[in-house]
Amino acid sequence: MKPACGPAPLAKNMSENDVILGIDLGTTFSLVAYADEAGPRVIRDDSGDGRVPSVLSFAPDGRVTIGWEARRHAVENPEHTVYSVKRLMGLGIADLQKEMPFLAFRVVPGQRDTVKIDINGELLTPQEISALILRELRNRAERHFGRQMNKAVITVPAYFDDSQRQATRDAGVLAGLEVVRIVNEPTAAALAYGIGIRRPAAGKGAPMSLPVGDKSKCTGGAPAASPGAADGEVIAVYDLGGGTFDVSLLRLTGDLFEVLSTHGDTHLGGDDFDRCIISMVRREVSQQFGFNIDSPATRQALRTFSEEVKIRLGEQDRATIELDLGEGRRYARTISRGEFEAMIGGLVDRTIASCRQALADAKLPPEAVAQVVLVGGSSRVPLVRRRVEAFFGRKPYMALNPDEVVALGAAVQGQILSGRRTDALLLDVTPLSLGIETLGGAMGKLILRNTRIPCQASEMFTTFVDGQTSVKINVLQGERELAADCRSLATFDLRGIPPMPAGIPKIEVQFLIDANGILNVSARELRSGVETSIQVIPSHGLTRDEVKRIEEESIRFARQDMTAHRLIDLRNQVEFDTHKTEQALALHGHRLSPEQRTALEEGIRVLRDLVKKTDDADKLHRALDEFGKATLDLANLAITEALRGEGGGRTGKEKVRT
Repeated sequence: MKPACGPAPLAKNMSENDVILGIDLGTTFSLVAYADEAGPRVIRDDSGDGRVPSVLSFAPDGRVTIGWEARRHAVENPEHTVYSVKRLMGLGIADLQKEMPFLAFRVVPGQRDTVKIDINGELLTPQEISALILRELRNRAERHFGRQMNKAVITVPAYFDDSQRQATRDAGVLAGLEVVRIVNEPTAAALAYGIGIRRPAAGKGAPMSLPVGDKSKCTGGAPAASPGAADGEVIAVYDLGGGTFDVSLLRLTGDLFEVLSTHGDTHLGGDDFDRCIISMVRREVSQQFGFNIDSPATRQALRTFSEEVKIRLGEQDRATIELDLGEGRRYARTISRGEFEAMIGGLVDRTIASCRQALADAKLPPEAVAQVVLVGGSSRVPLVRRRVEAFFGRKPYMALNPDEVVALGAAVQGQILSGRRTDALLLDVTPLSLGIETLGGAMGKLILRNTRIPCQASEMFTTFVDGQTSVKINVLQGERELAADCRSLATFDLRGIPPMPAGIPKIEVQFLIDANGILNVSARELRSGVETSIQVIPSHGLTRDEVKRIEEESIRFARQDMTAHRLIDLRNQVEFDTHKTEQALALHGHRLSPEQRTALEEGIRVLRDLVKKTDDADKLHRALDEFGKATLDLANLAITEALRGEGGGRTGKEKVRT
């Protein structure tokens, strides 16, 4: 039976073909949701949890485990368990030097400054790793709907630059999804907030209320008075996740959601809070015992327990840290909430500085903000909530589950884009300025940050050398005035310009940002009509050809990959079945005839030998079926014994462990 807060069935008047999934691809957890006439809801597992940990474990035999199981066994497989891959998306190897000491898996440079993750000798990009997470979410949705799902809205941090947005889109394509829109996370949260918590009015097209099952902790309903109902109200969305931070200011006017400004840091989040604890432990162990703890297994273990300590300190004043370092050496200490808050105070200050900048960009004082919505699991940290309240002068709104609200908003945007919802309009902005490098290494800005998207801008340039027949265009993103201090997104050449004296050619450069926040650039020499244009491919990202190649390989090798996967599953099943049979023989074998017992022992040996000798999946499947039939008598004995034990009850001295 599904939990009360689980997914509801598809509404009868809703065409399944219209469904566009909403996906929150997170640093720590990822979620998938959809929206129908009853409202947006997260698609949950059988236990009622909508979260899928963004953790992947790669076994030597090629098997990939995603989610809770990978997270639980991270310490056992430290070098091949990948986590927080979102923090690597769209970045070059030079961008990750501060990240490397905290990663247990191996990161190496690839071509064009790409980042590669070494998995058992196979080099995978962060986009390919993220695609596996997205495919897991897609599979969850397909199990829920009982059909193929191939369209999605995917969210990104508002402060993701063009490279990171492109990388996210590429991951979606590699997962077999048509990414119909990239949406900023705080904007999605505001969409869920603004639409989701209003009480529905009578009549068609009325605002929908968020289902009770999607409220925080699956309890309670919509508030009696909606803080998002007033027209022209400004809200601040403070989004502090596992690896990124954003703050966005939006004006809600009726059903218009207009982003006024956004600011943030794509390398600031709960991971950094954890790392404060990790750094403290490493430092104190070195001081106390005279050696450094820095193996891959230790990095995984420290990451796991530091996160647990952080969570405990959110609920209690003290937490104990204990480490058995071997050879009689034991590290133990108690950390207070006050100590922890002193460690992370500077990080929280950086989020408040972003809030201050967002207000300045929107030309608003803090008191102009009518409501502050907290998003992201790290917003649960008590110091964060206190600092946000002190800065804005009001208690943050916390009725929506901070883990789920982004996915819910993405689902609402999917509903809008599918045409099934027409009473809402979302106006977003670009987070960073865009321009090109001009003579002398200056940054010539064409589109300023916090410009509403979609948008376009153009500017005229000319040559500075007589007879110049080509111009190199360096596309930049950033707020600094010098090109060297900004991020180079791509370079391309405008060739074939007729030779003319310097200053005579008229070169129009046009920037176009689409609704996904992705940049297209064109350059045209007006006198000759020579023109070139590109969709900007990050200098350290996957090219369109590479994305196409990976897609084609997944199709070309689909049958081969499925066969290999089936063989792995069968071999694992043989190991499981033979092991369980040995256990059952040890417990109940004395009740079988000697001939039956000998036959089963021989069957175990033959089946295990067959695994070593054959790659024929069909042959192995038939052998497993025969073995299963041979173990029926033993299985019946075990079941009978178990039922007899249950019927007899337990004595008062027995303890049941859960």
